Amino acid sequence: MPTAHEAEKQHTGPEEADQPPSMSSHAGPPAPPSRNPCCLCWCCCCSCSWSEGRRPAWRASGESKLQPLPSCEACTPSPEEVQSWAQSFDKLMHSPAGRSAFRAFLRTEYSEENMLFWLACEELKAEANQHVVDEKARLIYEDYVSILSPKEVSLDSRVREGINKKMQEPSAHTFDDAQLQIYTLMHRDSYPRFLSSPAYRALLLQGDSQSSHEA
Repeated sequence: MPTAHEAEKQHTGPEEADQPPSMSSHAGPPAPPSRNPCCLCWCCCCSCSWSEGRRPAWRASGESKLQPLPSCEACTPSPEEVQSWAQSFDKLMHSPAGRSAFRAFLRTEYSEENMLFWLACEELKAEANQHVVDEKARLIYEDYVSILSPKEVSLDSRVREGINKKMQEPSAHTFDDAQLQIYTLMHRDSYPRFLSSPAYRALLLQGDSQSSHEA
């Protein structure tokens, strides 16, 4: 018949076997997660540990960099500049004050994400540091391309498929086709309405008033 001491050892043995191994038993830190995620993790379509572990780091390093550019509220365009915006969409988009006015108009139509995406792509193309390019590209994907994003822009399947392939090795030009598609969308759809909007007419009247005062 086992003694009390032997019974206690027999009782505690299985529990000890179920305990996780001591951290001191490991020779080094755990191996890093694989660089080959189970899917395109930056599209938020799965919950693999690689994506979940990396996303906060991307946000911390890139959030301030991908904030929308200043709205140029202090910019006071000349009457001639305001009038030039009606000459071509290209002139509007090359003007800081023009982009600010157009972005404010897009906000009223609940399509400001188109301008924000275009600006983020411009910023990405100006980046030379590959590590920063990698982070910004993934942030842009999460914010404007992912189907789970509330700021998703409208892209056709061909462009989306191209982006998914390029995201394997992001570059400063990963979103060039998508940026052109959104630029064309704003040109054909939003730009004509902007030119006939009360906001643009008010800017024209403000310019005429300014000119009359100077005369």
